[in-house]
Amino acid sequence: MDTIKLGSTGLDVSPIAIGAMTYGDPKRGHPVWSLPEEESRPLIRHAIEQGINFFDTANMYSQGSSEEILGRALKDFANRDDVVIATKLRHPMRPGPNGKGLSRKAIMTEIDHSLRRLGTDYVDLYQIHRNDPLTPVEETLEALNDLVKAGKVRYLGASSMHAWEFAKALHLQKARGWARFVSMQDHYNLLAREEEREMLPLCKDEGVGTIVWSPLARGRLARGWDAAKATARSGSDPFADMLYTKLTADSDRAIIDAVGAIAEARGVSRAQIALAWLRRNPVVTAPLVGASSKGQIDDAVTSLSITLSDEEVRRLEAPYTPRHDFQGISDDREMQRIMDQVPGFAPAAR
Repeated sequence: MDTIKLGSTGLDVSPIAIGAMTYGDPKRGHPVWSLPEEESRPLIRHAIEQGINFFDTANMYSQGSSEEILGRALKDFANRDDVVIATKLRHPMRPGPNGKGLSRKAIMTEIDHSLRRLGTDYVDLYQIHRNDPLTPVEETLEALNDLVKAGKVRYLGASSMHAWEFAKALHLQKARGWARFVSMQDHYNLLAREEEREMLPLCKDEGVGTIVWSPLARGRLARGWDAAKATARSGSDPFADMLYTKLTADSDRAIIDAVGAIAEARGVSRAQIALAWLRRNPVVTAPLVGASSKGQIDDAVTSLSITLSDEEVRRLEAPYTPRHDFQGISDDREMQRIMDQVPGFAPAAR
């Protein structure tokens, strides 16, 4: 698999990234769909064998066990210098003061815990997992810069927020001479294209690569309309229920039907068509694929060889109806309300 550069950096990454939220101890994560280590390792190994070198996790996933599982697998199956490990911080990791957020104290604490769990002495891409409205942005950005200077982090990334917030952070980093965000992990797919308004043009202008979460709309684009909640995960995902409301049901169904028709005509899977559509946008570096089977990894890899025609793209895009102004739940209270409903995301004792 050919690699591409992450944004305007010199970092080589595969155009498919593996999202490791799926991998985690079910006792510490979601009991319905978190895959234990013995089931996760073959998938991580298969991804490496297919040429994928980009792996994304977070400290909060399954209360740290996702980082542990990923770290052990990459140590056994890959050369550390060849793979790109990305992780995130911000959400609650333990009860009590300073157990969450993007303060200097939290950042300096959480990077060391993540490095320990991953079994490495540096992280390639360290990302803020949404904004922290309770901490001055200057404090956060200076602490992140210090991690780069200390050699614990190679590059910095951000995730879903308002475009003006990201522009402000990039401006401060440039003005102060601090290490800049080189990536934006945002919500983008055929059913959720609001980022085309401001965030994606901003990233293109600033040379920031995007890493797309939920590229298949929580599986909705990989299955027919009537099978939207056919899996154990999709049937127990309040976050997805919030993302994809009934407000745009008619247009969503038309898009999903178009994906299915094009996939059938080409003799490929729906997932391959949906992922191939994302690749048309040059600011998209890689979709995050939360694969729970080898077939899902193979679908993602095969999608790289599909080029959609202009007419196919028109059929996919024409039914779209703008969604509410969703920015990845940047409000701290609303995010915590959603997370409190999901097992494995509650604060854990260390």
